[in-house]
Amino acid sequence: MKRLVLAVLALALAACAAPELETSAPAAQTAESVCAARGGALERVGRAQTLQCVIRFADAGKPCTDGSQCEAGRCHGPMEAPRENVTGQCQATNTAFGCYTTLTNGRMGPAICVD
Repeated sequence: MKRLVLAVLALALAACAAPELETSAPAAQTAESVCAARGGALERVGRAQTLQCVIRFADAGKPCTDGSQCEAGRCHGPMEAPRENVTGQCQATNTAFGCYTTLTNGRMGPAICVD
C-alpha cells in the first residue's frame, strides 16, 4: 500500500514539473530578422539582461527642451540642474533603462532610475 501511495505521489509531482523549453535557432533568427527589419539589433539590457530589440533613434543626443522635439517623444535632462530653462538631449534608444529626468517645456520632471 505504501508503494502505491509513493508511486501516485511521484507521478503527481512529475506532472507538476514545468516542461523544458527548447530554444530553436529558427525562432532566434526570426526575432533577429524582425528586429533588423525595424532598424534595430537584439541586445541584452537591464539588470535582468533580457533580450530586446534595441532601436537607435535618428535624433539621438540632439539638444531639446521638450519631448515633442524628439522622435521618441522624450527629452532627457541631467540628473541635477536648475528646475527651469533646462536643455537636455533626445532619448537615444527605445530602452527605458538608466537614470534620467524628462523635460517638458524646458522644465525638469522628477528623476527616475530604471533597472
